[in-house]
Amino acid sequence: MTARVNPSTLIGIVASILLLGSVLIFSARDASLFVDLPGLGIVLLGTAAATFIAYPLREVMRIFGSIRNVLHSERLPIDQDLEDLSEIARIWMQSDIHAVEKALQKVSNPFLRNGVQFVIDNVPEQDIMDLLQWRIARMKAKEHAEAQLFRVMAGFAPAFGMVGTLVGLVNLLFLLGDGDITAIGRQMALALMTTFYGVLLANLVFKPVAVKLERRTEQRLILMNTLMQGISMMSQKRSPALMRETLRAFVAEVRDEIRDHDHGTDTGGTTRTAPETP
Repeated sequence: MTARVNPSTLIGIVASILLLGSVLIFSARDASLFVDLPGLGIVLLGTAAATFIAYPLREVMRIFGSIRNVLHSERLPIDQDLEDLSEIARIWMQSDIHAVEKALQKVSNPFLRNGVQFVIDNVPEQDIMDLLQWRIARMKAKEHAEAQLFRVMAGFAPAFGMVGTLVGLVNLLFLLGDGDITAIGRQMALALMTTFYGVLLANLVFKPVAVKLERRTEQRLILMNTLMQGISMMSQKRSPALMRETLRAFVAEVRDEIRDHDHGTDTGGTTRTAPETP
């Protein structure tokens, strides 16, 4: 798979920079007022500390790989995989196992390669389906956990922003006795900055990354379920042409269901339930 910069992520980053730039330039008398390194440190270090406490180290370290996936567009070669499967099924109908194994070596998708290998090894169809469904379930659980980690971090960040605000308010109370209005106002502004950082990180970084990962998982599930259906048809020695058209129709139907799910919430707040992905 060729990794390219994800255009929607790039647009989001540019829009975020423009948003912050407009806030600093047009909404503040002094842009330096929005720079509070101790407050930012409270939010970042507090969120990191809580995340390490909540998750095992190996799961936390997946954050870097997840961010890389968000920054790059993973183009799922579903059309190429369907063509590969149809061609292998055509050769399989001719009972030429050597040619099938030779064609299988050119397949880059490990899920497809393993499934076809089960077929040519004469593994019973039900056993093949059970193994492939287990792999799909394992992938879904793994990637759901990665997205959930970012959602948890999105909950931690505003909480530690409030911690920083409380620390600033304590300092503010000590200044009240001095009667220095200027110092009190400056301390109040700095106290509120940690809440600003927490909300900003939660809604502009952590939650969007979680949603992007969930969408990526949906697309991968479409591909894997489609290939599983094709492997089942190959095991039954169905016509390669019928297999190709059936799988293309299957992909189109599932994509329509996902679009319906995306538009399932109307302006009145009610949600229409879309059919689940097979």
